[in-house]
Amino acid sequence: MNPVARPQHAADAPAPPGGGAAADRAAVLELRGAAVRVGGATLWRGVDLTVGAGEFVAVLGPNGVGKTTLIKVLLGLLPVTEGQVRVLGQPPGRANQRIGYLPQRRSFDSSVRIRGSDVVRLGLDGGRWGIPLPFGPRHREATRRVGEVISMVGATGYANRPIGECSGGEQQRLLIAQALIRRPRLLLLDEPLDSLDLPNQAAAAALISRICDTEGVTIVMIAHDVNPILAHLDRVVYMAAGGAAAGTPAEVITGERLTRLFQTPVEVLRASDGRLVVVAGRHPGPVGVPVHG
Repeated sequence: MNPVARPQHAADAPAPPGGGAAADRAAVLELRGAAVRVGGATLWRGVDLTVGAGEFVAVLGPNGVGKTTLIKVLLGLLPVTEGQVRVLGQPPGRANQRIGYLPQRRSFDSSVRIRGSDVVRLGLDGGRWGIPLPFGPRHREATRRVGEVISMVGATGYANRPIGECSGGEQQRLLIAQALIRRPRLLLLDEPLDSLDLPNQAAAAALISRICDTEGVTIVMIAHDVNPILAHLDRVVYMAAGGAAAGTPAEVITGERLTRLFQTPVEVLRASDGRLVVVAGRHPGPVGVPVHG
């Protein structure tokens, strides 16, 4: 699989002094011939990908093909069995302090009384021993930063409510704020649109895209349905059993490319409303891009 060229807006960004190798070191993510085996089975192999600052990348594919495994690799929790991976210019796991991570959706019971703003604050000092002192310069800076990221995600109006009383979409905005609070350069999102209704999916997708554009944060997002985020994407990684394809959406989400990847006839159709439908064989269905009525 050939490395994929960066989209225009990333390529137009100023290169570090010296260009060439220095520019390559500035890549947020680099995977070269990467492969992973789990339990004796190869989940994916031959992944070649370069991602620059401020790019929005979706990881697509059916259940069980290793999408969440890719995030574990990027965090240094699981080694690759072939190839090379660099994250923020270092081996995986070395730069985790500059990575924000939102795991698969967790819901808060309606009885949970902790305020949304306190959930956000946990992303800043939840890993420290002891109780943060409610005074001094560190407290003032933390309070300012909590308010800043809450405003960034549009959650100011409900951040002081118990998070158990917030809607699913409101909770997700607060969790995204939590992942952003340490000013990460890379944000890993594991199915953040799951369980949200269509209006909240669209709103969350627009929010994530805006964070990319305004904060220069690189986002890698696992998704089952590409449609809510399609207009915002710079590139996709499409995974199937044992393989993967990477590139821009126009390069990867095609009948020819997906037929090679899944080793079965695949058609990609565009509905009248612009949504993509993947048809495997004679039956329309989810080959990583689920059909919605």
